Amino acid sequence: MARDERALREAAEQSAAILTAAGMPKMPARVLMALTVAEEGGLTALELGEVLGVSAAAISGAVRYLQSIAIVRRVAQPGSRRDRYEVPPNAWLAAFAQERPVYRALADLADAASDAIGDHTTTAAGRLEEMASFYRFLDTRLPALMNEWEQQRKEQTR
Repeated sequence: MARDERALREAAEQSAAILTAAGMPKMPARVLMALTVAEEGGLTALELGEVLGVSAAAISGAVRYLQSIAIVRRVAQPGSRRDRYEVPPNAWLAAFAQERPVYRALADLADAASDAIGDHTTTAAGRLEEMASFYRFLDTRLPALMNEWEQQRKEQTR
């Protein structure tokens, strides 16, 4: 089956819109999806700008953000001054794993806020205690879930 560039761009843009709705900044979401659908070797900043129709500055900020969450990496090109950006293998797991400290911090802050209320029978204290429990649940369950994903990923690549 031939590659349908129009359908691919549309799917990438729709995926970026969903990531944006979920809280990712718009330009990093668009860059991430452009890199996700790129063929081997990723894309340079210039190529990303051309694909997305945006400035070099927009690309620079987006790849910096994506690198900070470990979902995109810069790859030097031998004999060239231009770097390529790519989504490394298992990037989704690496990016998700970085959120675990956030879950712990949110649980601890919810506990502190509940303690500051003083009366643990209030509605606000109840919401904070549920928030803390939820984030501790995620933090506790994520290692097993990530291990399960690793096993499934290994089986899929055999």
